[in-house]
Amino acid sequence: MIELIKKIFGIKSVDYAQLVREGAIIVDVRTIGEFNSGHIRGSVNIPVEKIANNADKLKVKKKPIITCCASGSRSAMAKSVLKGRGVADVYNGGPWFRLQSRINKG
Repeated sequence: MIELIKKIFGIKSVDYAQLVREGAIIVDVRTIGEFNSGHIRGSVNIPVEKIANNADKLKVKKKPIITCCASGSRSAMAKSVLKGRGVADVYNGGPWFRLQSRINKG
């Protein structure tokens, strides 16, 4: 049933583990304190309020970007900001702990 709904609305499943194997950059947009309390190994911390100022730095890397946060709200906002700044290949990974488990499964 869920797959049918995804198909109807054009929602595609993302293989985050594959993206990471191919060099994707994980950008954790939580606060520095939240990041320091736990994060995905290898991720970079750019708090959401600073994401616009760092868009060009991410854009020149020419790699997929996966945003994450605590719940998925800030990472969705960060994705939108990055897309608006011309970063083409951006994915909202949602909550960092869920993203971490998706990456480790792959």
